[in-house]
Amino acid sequence: MNFSLYIAKRYLFSKGSTNAINIITGIAMLGIIIGALILTIVLSAFGGLKDLHLQFTSITDPQLKVFPSSGKFFSLTEQQKIEISSLDGVANLAEIVENQVFLNYKDKKQYANIKGISKNYSSVIPTDSIIAYGDWDFDNKYTVVIGDQISNSLSLGINNTVNPLDLYMPKAGKGQISNPINAFMSESVRVSGIYQLTSEMDDKYVFAHIDLARKLLNLSPDKVSNIELKLHPKANEDEVRKQLLEIFNNSVYIKTRAQLNEATYKMLKSENLMAYSVSTLVLIVALFNLIGSMIMMIIDKKKNLQTLYKIGATVSNIRNIFFLQGMLMTVIGGGIGVSLALIILYLQQKYGLIMITYDIAYPVKLSALTVLIVLTTLLVLGCLASLIASRSIKKSLVV
Repeated sequence: MNFSLYIAKRYLFSKGSTNAINIITGIAMLGIIIGALILTIVLSAFGGLKDLHLQFTSITDPQLKVFPSSGKFFSLTEQQKIEISSLDGVANLAEIVENQVFLNYKDKKQYANIKGISKNYSSVIPTDSIIAYGDWDFDNKYTVVIGDQISNSLSLGINNTVNPLDLYMPKAGKGQISNPINAFMSESVRVSGIYQLTSEMDDKYVFAHIDLARKLLNLSPDKVSNIELKLHPKANEDEVRKQLLEIFNNSVYIKTRAQLNEATYKMLKSENLMAYSVSTLVLIVALFNLIGSMIMMIIDKKKNLQTLYKIGATVSNIRNIFFLQGMLMTVIGGGIGVSLALIILYLQQKYGLIMITYDIAYPVKLSALTVLIVLTTLLVLGCLASLIASRSIKKSLVV
């Protein structure tokens, strides 16, 4: 093996007898460098996008969310609150009442979801980080926080006490409506703040005091749509879920943050896999060039190989020479490509070379796992390419 490696290094760094072979070898090496660079950057970019999405979901979605197994609401007694709060893994809980609501402001109308939240909601979700204007003022039951898109649609600012926002909720009941005015519960509220997240979220929710939401829905004080939970850092999530089901006698079901965003997670994984597949095709094309350049070099070195055979080298030894040469080209080209990619990614993180908006740089994630995936892919494909090229050497070529 030492003999084959020594000859492989000599062949790799020596010039061929014709300039065309040197050019083909250089192109093959350049292809490996570019392929490794592209694969590293693409995987890091998708990793950054995933982290950016997770950053948003960590703000808007709790670690655990409890839903009723049937219907829209369920009872949460004081005893159950005490039992949940006393669980080892639970740091905080917030009661939620949620339903669709009709908004009216100066004859501008829009549907949204009212999300009635208890006072300790900010202990579960970092509410201050999403407020763009104003603040959360839920000591007053008749204030709300709306999304930026809702604010734009209704041309509605904050702290307008002269022209309040009207909330309308259909009354529960059966039979024909004789008087439309009596078919709705309504309340006038002041907007104390405007939040900004994503365009979809900003157009969806109106955050309100939970008592106001219950009043509009004519619910008793123990009724909730769901419960949102924040866990301790070292909490056993599965154990907490099991204990919660026992507290509610299996009359609820529980979702994790990942399950709340299951469709988005699947989409991100699919896009990541697709990006990996397309980028790997670039590497495969580059390694086809490697096969071609090695076969050309084998032909170019035919007389040398015949000499090696006559002085005692076996066909297997000669095949090993070109297998190791292909692997050396793969490792050197891959190393250079990954190194260049890491430099570019570092510059993107530090200086924001490419921007999504004027104040948000395109997210990238530098990780050892990405480098490991790229190098493993490169080595596997490089090994196959080198093996194919070296197996083209037959005994008739060197005799």
